[in-house]
Amino acid sequence: MTAIHDFGLSAIEQIAINAHDIDRAVNFYRDKLGMKHLFSVPPNLAFFDCDGIRLMLSLPARPEFDHPSSIIYFRVDDIQQAYRTLSERGVIFEETPAFVADMGSYNLWIGAFRDSENNLLALMSHVAKPT
Repeated sequence: MTAIHDFGLSAIEQIAINAHDIDRAVNFYRDKLGMKHLFSVPPNLAFFDCDGIRLMLSLPARPEFDHPSSIIYFRVDDIQQAYRTLSERGVIFEETPAFVADMGSYNLWIGAFRDSENNLLALMSHVAKPT
């Protein structure tokens, strides 16, 4: 009985993001975001590596699945540099990186943008506090 009560979800293996044009989405994630493209399963699936978590781009399988994805927050070391790099690649930010919260040992900064399929994505960074 203890094993049942001790069970809890923790590791994420894969995240699915809706796309309406797989080729356009692959170009955005590979070329603009610089993500590692693992493989595609034409005509409606593409997979990327996010530091060990697989990101799956797919056409909505049924009408009830045709909606924007949850917001995915990508952790970056230097949010200002990531913002400049992605902006130079044509990524349009809805929210430029900004201070969100004092987390005690660091400041939390977040910036948000949309992918080629209109899904909201974000950058998140643990910024060292000024000394």
